[in-house]
Amino acid sequence: MTAALLALAGGLMVAVLILLWRWRTSHLKQHDALQAREEHLTVALWGSGEQFWDFDLARRELHLLHADESGSELGLAVTTRQASLPLVHPHDRASLRRRLRAHLRGHEPLFTTEHRVDPDGDGNWVWIRIHGRTVERDHRGRPRRLAGTARDTTANRHADAERRIASEVLRSMSEAVAVLDRELHFVAVNPAFSQITGYSDVEALGRPFAMLDSDGEGRGGSLSRDPNRQHWQGNVWMTRRDGEEILCHVKHNGIPDAGGEVNFHVVVLSDITEQKRAEQELRYLANYDALTSLPNRSLLSERLARAIVRARREGGHVAVLFLDLDRFKDVNDSLGHATGDRVLRAAAERVQHAVGPQHTVARLGGDEFTVVLEGLATPGEAEDVARRVIESFSLPLVLDEHHEITVSPSIGISLFPDHAQVPTELLKHADTAMYQAKAAGRRTWEVYSASMDEATRRRATLAGLLRRVVERQELTLAYQPRYSLHEGRVVGAEALLRWNNPEFGSIPPDHFIPLAEDTGLIMEIGEWVLKEACTTLRQWHEAGIEGMRMSVNVSPVQLMRGDLAATLARILAETGVASGQLELELTESAIMANVGRSASVLHACRVLGVGVAVDDFGTGYSSLAYLKRLPLTTLKIDQEFVGDLTRDPDDEAITSTVIAMGHSLQLTVVAEGVETAGQLQFLRDHGCDEVQGHYIAAAMDRDACLAFLSRPAAVPA
Repeated sequence: MTAALLALAGGLMVAVLILLWRWRTSHLKQHDALQAREEHLTVALWGSGEQFWDFDLARRELHLLHADESGSELGLAVTTRQASLPLVHPHDRASLRRRLRAHLRGHEPLFTTEHRVDPDGDGNWVWIRIHGRTVERDHRGRPRRLAGTARDTTANRHADAERRIASEVLRSMSEAVAVLDRELHFVAVNPAFSQITGYSDVEALGRPFAMLDSDGEGRGGSLSRDPNRQHWQGNVWMTRRDGEEILCHVKHNGIPDAGGEVNFHVVVLSDITEQKRAEQELRYLANYDALTSLPNRSLLSERLARAIVRARREGGHVAVLFLDLDRFKDVNDSLGHATGDRVLRAAAERVQHAVGPQHTVARLGGDEFTVVLEGLATPGEAEDVARRVIESFSLPLVLDEHHEITVSPSIGISLFPDHAQVPTELLKHADTAMYQAKAAGRRTWEVYSASMDEATRRRATLAGLLRRVVERQELTLAYQPRYSLHEGRVVGAEALLRWNNPEFGSIPPDHFIPLAEDTGLIMEIGEWVLKEACTTLRQWHEAGIEGMRMSVNVSPVQLMRGDLAATLARILAETGVASGQLELELTESAIMANVGRSASVLHACRVLGVGVAVDDFGTGYSSLAYLKRLPLTTLKIDQEFVGDLTRDPDDEAITSTVIAMGHSLQLTVVAEGVETAGQLQFLRDHGCDEVQGHYIAAAMDRDACLAFLSRPAAVPA
């Protein structure tokens, strides 16, 4: 019995030992596996360069987990710390809130954003990319905790920006740029290379640079003779693809590797053929202006350069006065160019008499004159001369026994050595100061200062170009269709003014229209727009497009000056367009600037049968009481409110209210800037009459718009 019990106890002991051994073995394996997973997580976290984060929405607590190099076996350690929410850049806050709200509401499965933060609160903004999702919800299913990863992307963004800038600079350069390999074969070229040489990139790549040689003797092959020469520039005759020879200024730079061996070459080509031809022709030009007998630009530059040399040697001052006759265009337009030429001759004599024979007076062209004053003891003497010149124009210019005319100059002054050291800079600064004098009210002078920056010079240049913008045929109209929601068809179009200048390219209307208004040129431009729009409407009618209305924007200057109703009557008669097909668009601010005058002019226009629309309604300061006094036919809702329809309840409320108010005043309501089907449906549901925007059609030229109107199903219902 005792032996049996001992045997049973021994067996139990063995079983317990076996169980303990198995448990320990399993525990060690789990510990090893857990440790391995922790090591893998640490390595992955450190290697990815990302930071794990955990955010408690209820407590607004942020916990950060990241790997650092330390003294552990792997040389890495994972640390966790609680941190405060970093400051988000003001420009990124709205986007961040929108993305977070979309995720929390279940619209997006992941919370993803890239924005700027100031982690240390020292004004040093960095870009971070966030990926995360909801990891815990409360008993009602609302998000409670978010977790994810964060990564600093500042360096990547800077690198991408630099690459884009470099690529865009290369693409937009007017000079031809080519990259050659060590055998001087083309590796890459920019668009200007194709424009200058006639070879496309496909035709050039892989071919030798010597293909541009103007003959078989390698006249353009200076690189071939010394391929390891790292820097060289000069003028070389080359041959285009079509066989035409051109003179190019060539700049060559070799790109050495670490061992100093040149493996690539960068060649920059500038076509200077026309420049050299122009220089040769200029040698034969006379040094004096044929109309006024004054020195021309060429002789002026020579005399100004000599004056600067003498002033530098003697320690004196030189002043340049740039004169422009105020509103000279009005003289040409009203009295004719022959009278304008006589005015220029009389003005030249007046200026020369005022400054004295010891100083140079030159005519640069048009109504622009330049005076070079030498031997000035003080810079203030230049202003004394400018005052005498302006006073000399106080009496009318006598053209003949029966004609006198009063004109005045605006003068800009620049000084050597105060403002510039070279003639071109002095002339440029004086020109800039002259435009400042015009902006200050004309018939005065301004001395150049550094505050007259590039924006001012550009504005002045554009103002000068505007003088002949109609004559040079640089203006065009684009037409954006207007779609009737009730009739289910396009019923009209808005004429939009565009200016394309050979030098500046496409100039935005908000840049040049204020200039045109300031200079009074808007009267001529506005009349051109009205006539061009009516001509287009007549052509559409002749092409079979019936029942169309044309909307034309009118400037406040046109409304307050001149006889707008008479101009409309004349243009309608000349083009044969029915008055009911034309609608004038004016902004709230334009109408409210002088309500009494505006109402009188607009009533005269309505008598003709022309419609009147308030453009951009809701963005100005109009009074509803004044709206009742004005003969309006149309109310246009600004795209600022339309753009957030279906997303912003406030804009929806404003838009629906404006529609109801417009209908209560018996006005046609038009919504601008319609971009989506949702916006269109909202406007349709709330009774809006007409819409325009890119969802209907973008603005297009006359022929393209005619083709659009001719299509049977041009707009989705």
